[in-house]
Amino acid sequence: MRRSYLGEFEELVLLTVAVLGEGAYGVAITDELDRQTGRSVSISAVHAALHRLEEKGMLSSRMGESTAERGGRRKRLFTVTALGSRTLHDIRSMRDQLWHSIAPNSLPAISL
Repeated sequence: MRRSYLGEFEELVLLTVAVLGEGAYGVAITDELDRQTGRSVSISAVHAALHRLEEKGMLSSRMGESTAERGGRRKRLFTVTALGSRTLHDIRSMRDQLWHSIAPNSLPAISL
């Protein structure tokens, strides 16, 4: 099986979709990314990442119901696929392995 690699931003977007669950759509994802990371991102960057992740098979999307607050427009709702879930677990496993490979006291101390 060919391995798919994610950039940091794609990984954050995929994680955010997982965090939001059924309510994951462009604006909510953008707001949650800002809240969780303190990083201001544009809606167009989020939409581009969502599109790439969907093309890679890590997300699926469907159109939600129209709502009055959106002037009758429908939201495109995203969910993490089995491949997306597996990818996130693989990334976490690899990062955990690397963190556990760091020798004690080999990183400089930081003050918080």
